[in-house]
Amino acid sequence: MHIDVLSLFPEMFTGVLNTSILKRAQERGAVTIAVTDFREYADNKHKNVDDYPFGGGAGMLLKPEPLFAAVEALKQASGKKSHVVLMSPQGAPYTHQKAVELGTHEHLILLCGHYEGFDERIREYLVDEEVSIGDYVLTGGELASMVVVDSVVRLLPEVIEHDSHDDDSFAHGLLEYPQYTRPADFNGMKVPDVLLSGHHLNIEKWRREQALIRTAMKRPDLLLNVELSDEEKQFIEPYLK
Repeated sequence: MHIDVLSLFPEMFTGVLNTSILKRAQERGAVTIAVTDFREYADNKHKNVDDYPFGGGAGMLLKPEPLFAAVEALKQASGKKSHVVLMSPQGAPYTHQKAVELGTHEHLILLCGHYEGFDERIREYLVDEEVSIGDYVLTGGELASMVVVDSVVRLLPEVIEHDSHDDDSFAHGLLEYPQYTRPADFNGMKVPDVLLSGHHLNIEKWRREQALIRTAMKRPDLLLNVELSDEEKQFIEPYLK
């Protein structure tokens, strides 16, 4: 998989892409990631990429020419089927399922905005979809694109052990169950006996129950998309707020 990020501030990505799992994923050849300053594609001598909005209003808008030229160049250089994503507070809420879906593309191009917004033709004619990481506004799309890159890459084959993310929160629609490590007794705070029993069926049953409880108490909205047995529906009833 190849990921291109178009940003006016590529230096922001240095630490993120060169540490931890993202660094190892690139070293293993699971993914290649490049960050390009799309100011390089500006068609004026001052390399301006923004201008005032027609009709007036506060702020500046990103011009269409540099981004259209940059995306076309990246598509041609890749030679793969490309999927263009605009990081935008107007986009669909980002989810685990969306991370899985984006990971199926051969080539991702992420567009990071700045200033007041984008010329509408970028949104209408250049991108395949818009993604939002939350109902708030950032100074730019860089941080949002880092979230997308991290969440997509960690799910790619051979990046981390499959079991490490198979039970992640949201992987199956529920929040993750509680987990413990040594010591079994820390200052009188003990690990649940079932986890020390070695009885795998009981452990799995406990983990499912705990995931249901945690989801019911913290994110009951998620349960609307989870298939539950009649027994499980009765089980979580006392925990629903």
